[in-house]
Amino acid sequence: MQSPSPEHPGLMIRDPYRYSDSVLVIPPGLTQCLSCFDGSQTELDLRAELVRITGGFDVQDILRTFVDTLSGAGFLEDEQFENMRESRRQDFAEQAVREPSHAGAAYPADPEELRTTLDSYMNAEPAADSARDGLFALAAPHVSPEGGWRSYASAYSVLRPEHKDRTFVILATSHYGRPETFGLTRKPFRTPLGTARTDAALVDWLAEHGGPAAIMEDYCHSFEHTVELQVIFLQHALGPGVRILPVLCGPFAKSVLEGGKPEDDDGVSQFIRALGELRQREPGLFWILGVDMAHMGARYGDSFAATAGEGRMLDASEGDWARIERITAGDPTGFWELVRENRDSLKWCGSSAFYAFLKCAPEARGQLLRYEQWNIDEQSVVSFAGLAFRG
Repeated sequence: MQSPSPEHPGLMIRDPYRYSDSVLVIPPGLTQCLSCFDGSQTELDLRAELVRITGGFDVQDILRTFVDTLSGAGFLEDEQFENMRESRRQDFAEQAVREPSHAGAAYPADPEELRTTLDSYMNAEPAADSARDGLFALAAPHVSPEGGWRSYASAYSVLRPEHKDRTFVILATSHYGRPETFGLTRKPFRTPLGTARTDAALVDWLAEHGGPAAIMEDYCHSFEHTVELQVIFLQHALGPGVRILPVLCGPFAKSVLEGGKPEDDDGVSQFIRALGELRQREPGLFWILGVDMAHMGARYGDSFAATAGEGRMLDASEGDWARIERITAGDPTGFWELVRENRDSLKWCGSSAFYAFLKCAPEARGQLLRYEQWNIDEQSVVSFAGLAFRG
C-alpha cells in the first residue's frame, strides 16, 4: 500500500501472513523495480532497469542492497523466506493455546478496560427479541468493533444464560486461507477475558469426515481476527470458558470466477455434507457466523472513493439487501446466484460462511437485526449486519 508517512513516501510492504515482522518502504524511484521480481526476469533485467532510472552504469551497490534488503525482510521467494515460513508454522503447531493476536489493537488488551468497553457497546443497543423458540444461530461482523459495535451488540444480545453450555460452531471468514478450504484447529483461544475451550472431539470428527478441504491446525488461525472477535463477545456474554468449534471458511473462488455451484468442488461438497451430518449428530450446537459484507472503494481496488450511505454505496446497499433477503429466507441457491453476478462486484468476504451455513441448515430462517456501512478509511467502506436465525 502507499506509505502513510509524508516523511517517507513510496510503497509500504508488509507480510499479512506474519512470516516476517518487517515493514519496508520502497522509495518512489525504486518501486518500478519490483516488477523485475516476477520469477521470470534476471538480475540483468534489474540492472538494466536501475541504469534507466539512475542514468548511470555503476548500479551494482544499489542492486545488491535492494536485493539483500528484500530477501532479509522475507519478501523474496527464496531460502530465507522458506525458513521464516517454516519457523512460524512450526511455532504455531507447537503452541498449546492460540494466543490473542489483536488485543491492544482491535480491542483493549486490559481485561477491565475490555469489559467496560463491551458493556458500553451492549448497554447502548436495545436487546433483540429472542423469546421465541428455535434460536440456534447468529451472524455478526468481524470488522473492528469500534466501527461495527452496534451490529455486534444487536447480534450478541440474542444470547441468554441458558446458551452457556452449548458448543458454538464459529464459521468465520478466512482472509488468507486457500480457496475451497476450511481451516480447523484444536487449540483453545486465549483472550484478555480468559481461555475459551475448543471442543477437540468435534474438531477431530470434522477433520475425519470433512475430506480434503479440511485443513487441520491451519496456520491462518494464528493471526486471523474473524474468530477472535467473536470469542470476546461470546466470553463477555456467557463467561470466559465458553466452548467453541472454530472454522475458517476460505473463499469459493472457483465458483465465483468460473461458474457453477461451490459444491461442484468435491472437497467443498464433502465438508458441507459433514457440517450437515454434525448438526444431525449434535442438535444442541449453536452456530456463529463471523462475516462482513461489501467492500468498496480505493482500499479494495476500486477506481472510486466510497462514502458510507452516499453515492455508489446506495447502490451497494441495494445489492446487500437483496442478498440478505435470500439469506433470511433460507435460500442458498438464490443467494449464491446474486454473489456470482459480475463475479461478486460487491466483494462480500462472508459469502462462503453464509453459504455453508445455509446448506447445512436448510430449515434456518433469519431475522435482520441491524444493517450498517462504515468508512474504514476516508475512501473505503465495509458493510455488515447482525442477524438471528431460528429453525
